[in-house]
Amino acid sequence: MRLVATGLLVAMAVLFLLTRAFDHLHPAIGYVRAFAEAAMVGGLADWFAVTALFRHPLRLPIPHTAIIPRNKDRIASTLAQFLRDNFLTPKVVARRMQRLDVAGAAGRWLANPVHADGRIGRSAGRLAADFLESLDQERLGGMAKGAIAARLRAIDVAPLFGQALGAAIANGRHLPLLDGMIRWAAKVLDANEHMIREMVHSRAGAVMRWTGLDETLANKIIEGLDKLLGEMAEDPGHPLRAKAEEGLERLAHDLQHKPELRDKVEAFKLEMLENQAFQRWIDGLWETSRAALLRLARDPGKALGGRMGETLRQFGVTLQQDRKLAETINRFARRSAVGAAADYGDGIVRLVSDTIKGWDARTITGRLENAVGRDLQYIRINGTLVGGLVGVLIHTIDALL
Repeated sequence: MRLVATGLLVAMAVLFLLTRAFDHLHPAIGYVRAFAEAAMVGGLADWFAVTALFRHPLRLPIPHTAIIPRNKDRIASTLAQFLRDNFLTPKVVARRMQRLDVAGAAGRWLANPVHADGRIGRSAGRLAADFLESLDQERLGGMAKGAIAARLRAIDVAPLFGQALGAAIANGRHLPLLDGMIRWAAKVLDANEHMIREMVHSRAGAVMRWTGLDETLANKIIEGLDKLLGEMAEDPGHPLRAKAEEGLERLAHDLQHKPELRDKVEAFKLEMLENQAFQRWIDGLWETSRAALLRLARDPGKALGGRMGETLRQFGVTLQQDRKLAETINRFARRSAVGAAADYGDGIVRLVSDTIKGWDARTITGRLENAVGRDLQYIRINGTLVGGLVGVLIHTIDALL
């Protein structure tokens, strides 16, 4: 587009020279000459204005040019303050999040990410990927992992688990879990038969060992347990399954209403958060999430392909159809956004400001010019054409007078 704008300016200059040479041949040529002359002036003015944003025109140190490189630190501070005042205060975040349907937007995007193929979508994706890569990854990762850990510490997980388990039981979604537990128990029994035989043998008397009754008893125990598990797996109305379901219902109730159990779950959660293995898992989760975000930003179609893409598309459809689930996600998103703004707003602002200040002049110029340069070239084209029309208008008025 820059070549088009520059070519149009050159064409107006050539047209002006031609019409000036042949102006005497016909009065109408005067109008063409006026159009070309004014278009050339308008195009030059807009070329100077656009170029002055990013560099010195013709490399001449003209005052008030190369505005963006010369003022990048002030731009960084102003942008950071703008973000802080207009986006990252809890009150503003709460008001804006109240109007956002996060779940609906995510559902529509996951179900049909076609808009990511457009020019604006691709440009926005590349800009987002470049910005994410340019950030201080140690600070950004530490902030993200700290936010995850802080949010987990603030959440009372026992009632959430209890509500989730209660809802699953009410809708019959616990049955696959129960079936899985039975199958797991059968596999554990099969893999540990030798332990049962050793336990029976070690506790049996000398007479039982001498007569071989210990082996018979161990076989009967194993056969009985295997038969019991098989019957539980095949019979949905088995008494022991009913007992297990009663136990799950009691657990769901106790997780929500029994302080002693809630305290134990909370203590276990805090112990897990301090565990080094869990910290490494958080590190891996952040790196995996960052890599996935970069892949999604650079190539949404490829990132959403295959079996994982189909799963995400189905989840997107569910988000659009299940209003209860959508409201739960929206409420969680609102609370998380407000909490993040309150706890990490200043840190995010400093991160953005310091990152932009750390860019050299060529980097910030290149990224901004790549993001908006095409539209700026349209300004040059419009300036050329509008200038030409103004020139024709002035020439017409002059001829009438």
